[in-house]
Amino acid sequence: MRLQCEVEVRSRLLPTCGLRGRAKGARALLSLGRQPGRAGHSVYLMVCTARDRAGARYKLKENIEQFFTKFVEEGKATVRLKEPAVDVCLSKANASNLKSFLAAVRLAHRGTDVEALPLSVLVPAKTSEVEKPKTKMIITSKRDYPLTKNFPYSLEHLQASYCKLARVDMRMLCLKKLRKLDLSHNHIKKLPESIGDLVSLQELNLHNNHLESFCVALCNSTLQKSLQFLDLSQNKIKALPVQFCQLQELIHVKLDDNELIRLPFKMGQLSQLRFLSAARNKLPFLPSDFRNLSLEKLDLFGNPFEQPNPLVPSIQLKIPLTLLESAARATVNYRIPYGRHLLPSHLCEDLEVAKMCQCGSACLSCFIQTTVTMNLHHVAHTVVLVDNMGGTEAPIVCYFCSLTCYSQFLDRYLQSNR
Repeated sequence: MRLQCEVEVRSRLLPTCGLRGRAKGARALLSLGRQPGRAGHSVYLMVCTARDRAGARYKLKENIEQFFTKFVEEGKATVRLKEPAVDVCLSKANASNLKSFLAAVRLAHRGTDVEALPLSVLVPAKTSEVEKPKTKMIITSKRDYPLTKNFPYSLEHLQASYCKLARVDMRMLCLKKLRKLDLSHNHIKKLPESIGDLVSLQELNLHNNHLESFCVALCNSTLQKSLQFLDLSQNKIKALPVQFCQLQELIHVKLDDNELIRLPFKMGQLSQLRFLSAARNKLPFLPSDFRNLSLEKLDLFGNPFEQPNPLVPSIQLKIPLTLLESAARATVNYRIPYGRHLLPSHLCEDLEVAKMCQCGSACLSCFIQTTVTMNLHHVAHTVVLVDNMGGTEAPIVCYFCSLTCYSQFLDRYLQSNR
């Protein structure tokens, strides 16, 4: 019987000599078995570590003074031996495996039912069995990239930059503990949907690749609850999907040096977002929802922002409103539940991108659109200058559900500019 965990062997005699009795826990393999090549029925506990792979052996029969199992559910326990006077402290063990192992140790101590115990051969541990699981791997050249070996399943941080990868390696998608994935400076054109299965992923760096889009499936995946940092800078992305704003845990987003012609329609729903950079893109204006953001730093330098002109609106009103428009407005305004089990999927998608008038009412395809100037300091504490002239203002889209709402806005605008 074997158990992998961290072990600290403490001598109870050292404190009596004025010496420190505590040492740092080490990754270890514990084995329960008989001494090879020796007669008798004595069962031994063998502790193998990376420093001592041959292992230290402790006789168990009638040699245990006490078990400490208060925190066994947390994978912790201590076995106090009589001779030598040491405490074998176990931690970071699988709770279920630890309970089974301790039950076997108790039987070995009593010397009963020994033949029924699942004993192991007491041989030195392999290096891989006692090494601390690898949690970080950094690869910065194609020459060092592993082609025949799998990535360690214990990885939490993986960087594979400058490796000329044309696609995401499917072996990476098996790393369920991965928290940080850096694939910057490669040739990746498309992201697989299965990246969304990395349930622990918090940081995703795709800087300087050949991406042309961001997969909608990723926006609907478990990344909604985990992803906090996303770097899509220096790619060829023209637009992000509306569903991008479902990545509610995002704190830091980098979109610099792409070909973006618009930002996600409901950008303001990213309530946790604090750092946003979308410099050197092709943005003519900002979405109306942008005013709901609360950022620490914003960088929109180098975008060809249009000059706002509220007096020249784009009118897409149909009077009277179509039945579809009236029903859609009522559904959103009165918060009527809907879903793909009740409505066709294309209508659900239309409702999800409903525009909001300044009066608070919704509008779908019948509206008046114009742009106004917004000082970016209203949404960010620190603003990188928008242009070389020192400006911190940018145009933002406004929608109106009726001529009445637009007229009221126009009156206020003209009065403020007298």
